[in-house]
Amino acid sequence: MAGNPLTLVTGNKNKLKEFLKILGPDFPHEVVNNDVDLPEYQGEPDNVAIEKCKLAAQAIKGPVITEDTCLCFNALGGLPGPYIKWFLGKIGPAGLYKMLAGFEDKTAYALCTLAYSSGEKDSEVILFRGRTDGQIVEPRGPQDFGWDPCFQPDGFKETYAEMPKETKNSISHRGKAVESLKSHFLKQTNTK
Repeated sequence: MAGNPLTLVTGNKNKLKEFLKILGPDFPHEVVNNDVDLPEYQGEPDNVAIEKCKLAAQAIKGPVITEDTCLCFNALGGLPGPYIKWFLGKIGPAGLYKMLAGFEDKTAYALCTLAYSSGEKDSEVILFRGRTDGQIVEPRGPQDFGWDPCFQPDGFKETYAEMPKETKNSISHRGKAVESLKSHFLKQTNTK
């Protein structure tokens, strides 16, 4: 494990645990976490992710990874999108489901955007994305991890909350983004 550790900016222990599990033991860098209080930007997911990562790199003064997660309802033109954290905090998974009560279209997608910066001045922010399509359903399963109880991925009868962790990690928006990030770092390691 060469160089400085990569810092995943999160205070969410479930997110950290899931992230590390997906990375697996063959990831060539140490990953630590730090709960840096960053302002929440408004805008399109890529712009939000880039600005968040730049601020995190300034605060950490080293290599950082930030994550921005969106839950996008097709009937609502992609909302709540990057604002899902506040919607979830105010109305919970049951409220998210009820938001679509007047709509026939219950389809949605989960989008994870990981942003990486080396932490060096003016370094480029690299984005890694993962998307999973699905439906918003009445909440089922444990209520201990965000909106997992009301998101049922296409091709499955279980919500994220009802799935074994290995299954969820293999098909989830976060799993896809982390695999993309992992592939990037493994390629870099193999070309040195």
